[in-house]
Amino acid sequence: MTHLSRRRRTAALIALALGGFGIGSTEFVAMGLLPNMAGDLLPDLYSRSADAGIAQAGWLISAYALGVVVGAPTIAAMSSHFPKKKLLLALLAAFTVGTVASALLPSFGWVLAARFAAGLPHGAYFGIASIVAASIMGPGNRGKGVALVLSGLTIANVIGVPSITWLGQQAGWRVAYLAVALIFALTFAAVALAVPHQDGDASASMKRELRAFKQPQVWLVMGIGAIGFGGFFAVYSYIANAVTEGAGVSQGVVPWVLVTVGVGMTIGNLLGGWLADRSLKLAMYLGFVGLIAALSAYALTSSSIVGIFVSTFFVGLVGSSVGPSVQSRLMEVAGESQVIGAALNHSAMNLGNSFGAYLGGAVIAAGLGFSAPGWVGVVLALAGVVLTMISFGMQRVDDRRGAARVTAAERESVSA
Repeated sequence: MTHLSRRRRTAALIALALGGFGIGSTEFVAMGLLPNMAGDLLPDLYSRSADAGIAQAGWLISAYALGVVVGAPTIAAMSSHFPKKKLLLALLAAFTVGTVASALLPSFGWVLAARFAAGLPHGAYFGIASIVAASIMGPGNRGKGVALVLSGLTIANVIGVPSITWLGQQAGWRVAYLAVALIFALTFAAVALAVPHQDGDASASMKRELRAFKQPQVWLVMGIGAIGFGGFFAVYSYIANAVTEGAGVSQGVVPWVLVTVGVGMTIGNLLGGWLADRSLKLAMYLGFVGLIAALSAYALTSSSIVGIFVSTFFVGLVGSSVGPSVQSRLMEVAGESQVIGAALNHSAMNLGNSFGAYLGGAVIAAGLGFSAPGWVGVVLALAGVVLTMISFGMQRVDDRRGAARVTAAERESVSA
């Protein structure tokens, strides 16, 4: 895509990031509106026990996350040979329909199903958009390309999620989801106008993409994303309740906490993309060690609103910094299966979303308080560090074996 003008490149990259903005809004707006959704969709349970109602409403977060887990590899494998712009437009249309359905369907069960459907295109969009962004930016910029697309998601947590949360608190959570659907419709138009045509890979096939699952490293890096990020979501899923019930302040403070998290995520994502292009290993280790420290601080200080503001800023910063490196690592170990490798990061992260939201809700429902998800997060982030050590340890062994085979072949060549 070297023939593109600078203005066209910028417009295309902004359009791709706008999709990330919409995805961040649809995924995370439920975090701040969970009490509102529980009161509307589960009125009897919520009136008997607010904690139990909120914990069950957390299934809406898990349903979206499970949609991502199912949709990312399925859509990526089936569509890897399609022209990428047309595929992006189809995914954005699916987002729009799924989000409108989430806003309009009447009962908890139907909304649960709509959230699952809305999550299906999530991972495939980020995977395809990351590949297109990297192509637009040129060689040696994979981490920056990934970070740029993800920047839409992180900026959503600064602007989109807090403002739409406020709208939902004032006008109802269903109005909030209609606003998100409008973002997707605008993104569809932006991608249609700004993103250049890019042919699909004629040699790609479902069989080739699915070969990624034969690679032990792919499973291992997915585990790093799923388990390591679970702690972030254990905290973030119940942040509105930590503010109002844990720290005892009004719900009007919730959007400002979300802004704080989003600012941290935006800074962390950009730092993570820059560092991933220099050292994937260093980026992943620094991110997870920092996440352990930030989650520990949250668990110790979340009874205070000041503690929540400070600790969640750092939870967002260090948690988001690992995203570009984990996605780049997955694309690296997936080999030829680039599309599915790029998409699987979002399956992994949303397994962490679902898993983290479930565990966070479980410890709250058990009466352990709104600081308890922080300790859940610490355990999960520690597991992420261990899996990262195993992954790079396996790589060192493979590299030594490869070097030994090359040396042996050279010796045979000389003796012959």
